[in-house]
Amino acid sequence: MAVKLCGFVPSNATFRALVSLFEKDIDVEFVKVHMADGEHKTPEFLARNPFGQVPVLEDGDITIFESRAITQYVAHTYTDKGTDLMMKDPKKLAIQSVWMEVESQKFDLPSHKLTIELYFNVLRRGREADEALIAEFEKKLVDVLDVYEQRLMESKYLGGDSYTLVDLHHLPNLHYMMATRVKRLFEARPHVCAWAADILSRPAWMKIVSILTSEGYV
Repeated sequence: MAVKLCGFVPSNATFRALVSLFEKDIDVEFVKVHMADGEHKTPEFLARNPFGQVPVLEDGDITIFESRAITQYVAHTYTDKGTDLMMKDPKKLAIQSVWMEVESQKFDLPSHKLTIELYFNVLRRGREADEALIAEFEKKLVDVLDVYEQRLMESKYLGGDSYTLVDLHHLPNLHYMMATRVKRLFEARPHVCAWAADILSRPAWMKIVSILTSEGYV
């Protein structure tokens, strides 16, 4: 029976979970949640995720929500399939864990704020840019990218010398930001720029781009 992922296009959290399944070559049934109709607030959906948010993964008798929890479940459960997304050596895994925390605690907030403002509000909805908000979160993002540039001078990927969940977790926000003026912040840092181009060109992410294209988001 296929793994089922309930999500919403163009939710970055949904795509974070979905791309992990694609990296593992797992047969997945993608079930669209119609959030505009309030489907995520129905009793049936709340039984899966009491917070009424996407994505939700169902795999046999287990149901998991929160995108990063889903990706870790996928990586640990399907170790024999597809791309190895977790380090095996305990010390390397510890380093990977550090950078996974950096993504969730340092990168996610400014990148998410800039994605919502510049991609969805300005580019998609045609609203006037909130320049004060953009300046605030560009500064926060610059601080993170400066650290990333130094890190990527030492290793090819953020978690080490191979592509892992650390890099995968960046993909949705990174994809949207590269369609906005924030792209210049990545291009100004050669190692960050090369890393971004590398992970955004992965076949698993290209499947996500195909979904976005079919839904009119590219």
